[in-house]
Amino acid sequence: MAKLHIKKGDIVIINAGQDKGKEGKVLSVDPEKQRAIVEGINIISKHVKPSAANPNGGIIKKEAPIHISNLNVKDPKDGKATRIGRRLNDEGKLVRYSKKSGEEIK
Repeated sequence: MAKLHIKKGDIVIINAGQDKGKEGKVLSVDPEKQRAIVEGINIISKHVKPSAANPNGGIIKKEAPIHISNLNVKDPKDGKATRIGRRLNDEGKLVRYSKKSGEEIK
């Protein structure tokens, strides 16, 4: 299984689909299916039966997973979408960096 360019907590820009151009924070990543859940993006309506947690049931809005090929990390310098590379930093640790600005991504 290959490493992904997206991590939990990253700010990403959506580059395809109904939410194209929007940005949000990654809440979770599923490396098996290569999908991520992004805050406020790809909202679906889910019909819920009444339960102890939700006594009335009804329709709730929630984020659905989106494929990581449709996401780009936001550049820390200029705020635009960028590709990600990996390199060794001064301490010899492998870090992600922005291909656009060369800036290290935390």
